[in-house]
Amino acid sequence: MTTTFAKTRREAAAWHLVDASDEVLGRMATRVARILQGKHKPIWTPHADTGDFVVVVNASKVQVTGRKADSKTYYDFSGYHGGLKETPYRRMAERRPTDIIRLAVRRMLPKTDLGRHMLTKLKVFAGPEHTHHAQDPKPLSLGTTRAARDAKKSKA
Repeated sequence: MTTTFAKTRREAAAWHLVDASDEVLGRMATRVARILQGKHKPIWTPHADTGDFVVVVNASKVQVTGRKADSKTYYDFSGYHGGLKETPYRRMAERRPTDIIRLAVRRMLPKTDLGRHMLTKLKVFAGPEHTHHAQDPKPLSLGTTRAARDAKKSKA
């Protein structure tokens, strides 16, 4: 019996397109993080990057549940005294909506060199247009929109 070890090969990586409009931020970020890591593939190996590329469009239309839109705060520390900056979710959504998704996914990836390498395969765009048409990304349905969950509840 032999053991096969997966190797990092960029030519084997697929491209996926995710539409973030009306998606719940955390649910979408977990699905995207699994795809970036390659955990959806049977060849997944912890020490190799076997994941795919993900292009996220309509980042400005992502949703949060509960009171997070009013209470969620992003922190950035420069390392100096008095260098802690607080940014409320609403201001971050207005000014840098792509960073909301990038931070949510980043915090779900491994905190290692490999995790930072996986994050480079995430491409986030605020609007419906993206620059990766040449890679022909395939649409990926996450099934986490509120409308999809409501339809699922009405069937049950």
